[in-house]
Amino acid sequence: MPGNEQNIPLRAEVAANDTWDLTKLFKDDNEWNKALAEFEKTSEKIPLFRGTLGKSAESLAAYLDFSRDLNILAERLVIYAYLKQTEDEGGSIARTMLGKITMAGAKAQAAAAWDRPEILAIPDKSMNSFLADDRFREYRIYLQKIVRYRPHILSDMEEKIISQYSENEGALSDVFSVLTNVDFNFGFIETKDGKRPLSQSTFSVFMENDDREIRRQAYNMFYGCYDAHKTAIAGLYSGSVKQDAINARIRGFSSARQAALFPDNVNETVYDNLVSAVSGKLIFLHRYYALRKRALKLQELRHYDVYAALVPNVKKITKWNEAVDLISGALSPLGDEYVSVLRNGLLGRWADRYENKGKRSGAFSYGGYTGDPHILMNYKNDSIRDIFTLAHEGGHSMHSWYSSRNNPFMHYNYTIFEAEVASTFNEELLFSYLLKSTDSKEMRLYLVNKRTDELLGTLYRQTMFAEYEKITHELEEGGTPLTVDILRAEYRRLLEKYFGPEMIFEETSDLEGLRIPHFYRSFYVYKYSTGVSAALALAQRVLSGGAKERDDYFTFLKSGGSRFPIDSLKAAGVDMNSPEPINAACDTFGNLVEELEKLL
Repeated sequence: MPGNEQNIPLRAEVAANDTWDLTKLFKDDNEWNKALAEFEKTSEKIPLFRGTLGKSAESLAAYLDFSRDLNILAERLVIYAYLKQTEDEGGSIARTMLGKITMAGAKAQAAAAWDRPEILAIPDKSMNSFLADDRFREYRIYLQKIVRYRPHILSDMEEKIISQYSENEGALSDVFSVLTNVDFNFGFIETKDGKRPLSQSTFSVFMENDDREIRRQAYNMFYGCYDAHKTAIAGLYSGSVKQDAINARIRGFSSARQAALFPDNVNETVYDNLVSAVSGKLIFLHRYYALRKRALKLQELRHYDVYAALVPNVKKITKWNEAVDLISGALSPLGDEYVSVLRNGLLGRWADRYENKGKRSGAFSYGGYTGDPHILMNYKNDSIRDIFTLAHEGGHSMHSWYSSRNNPFMHYNYTIFEAEVASTFNEELLFSYLLKSTDSKEMRLYLVNKRTDELLGTLYRQTMFAEYEKITHELEEGGTPLTVDILRAEYRRLLEKYFGPEMIFEETSDLEGLRIPHFYRSFYVYKYSTGVSAALALAQRVLSGGAKERDDYFTFLKSGGSRFPIDSLKAAGVDMNSPEPINAACDTFGNLVEELEKLL
């Protein structure tokens, strides 16, 4: 039965109606294998186009048509194999299929490595003539985005040398992951249920434990392990920052941050506005931690107290169909089409609903150009959080649904910058809907506390991380070596700034800066903070507005990759070049803290 962890079924025992339908991608594995053979055979023709792209509009259009069709097929092959693998991670058939298309795709990508440099070599006059030709209508934006890179492309020989080194770019991140996830031995914690292993995955569970002594032990043992390896990990992160700076200089960017923001055409002032606006609203965060100290009845608030539950979890049985009803009601301001499409998808077979043995944990949405979006869930009937997760993933799926139906393939896909807006928007509408419809103080307290913690994590915490990345890269680019002592000092300063006067830190607390894997993908985390700020602003705009505000939001959903993210959000009615959406999101957090104080 769904939600009963004592009886997890095998994949073969799950009812078909509770699983996703992949037949719009491929009828079965045999059809997939035939399509893979077709992909491999077709990709052998890639070299035939080399040297032709700049000759005429006809030759360039012919290659783009060929590339489009090949990539549509590749996407279908990847999605089908990946989704099949997540159904049972231990199964060898789907894993082999995914391995085959991954290898075939890499081979095709290597064979086409010449195409972008060849497009960039087309003279401006010729390219402008091509772009004006009607046959390039579905490729115009794609080509314009490529041409933007022209000032940052080097000679053929230099590009070849760089490409040889690019294979090793993820090495530092890989070493960090292996070291902290495999080689580290954090030990065991004695609990009322016996000894339990401390690991990267269980650390958060221990930090939520009601027993403060268990939290303290887990915290000290966890960071004690980092303390024993701090110099090595600092060296890995320092090397990653140095690599970012070198790559930026080679490409002619003024900084690593400018290079990281260039693909999305985001001005560095957006980043600075985020840090500045959140820094100016830290009083709300400090007020929250003071409330946490009082609510937990603590003499001293320690770093290991920040995740302990403030309120008891509310138990409420909500079956899948009932959850879909709630979500449909919450999203009704978006109109009949949005609600009916999502509702039919969730009640139909967009989603793989429940846990089975071997199935991947967690949840995700995977949308493609062909067929329907697909949602992986491990839905529990007694988890209110899972209703929010379903609304969240439904937001991603509808974003993909509108993007793929309103754009040609070459620019239907939206950026990560935009992705979290549509999903968080749905969560905000669901939160508002449930809050208005409940008469239970217990439920209201649970909802407000849940929303407060989520906003803290995405708005404040990710901004602190973003500020740290800005500082470390500026130090490196200014000639200051990133030693372990400097990294710890800078991170401790930020801890004290963000957590405020109520928090008492341990000697090892600043080692947290050495354990964040996102730091090896530089200047990425700021997108979480800007995304949630945009989502809150748009949700409020739609809820308090009328047809125009709703239509503006659909302009964003339908944009796909046809606009840069700042432009698509501006079309929806929120200007992320301004600090106002950030300020408003912080004010929302402040209002939630005030409500939480009253309820507690």
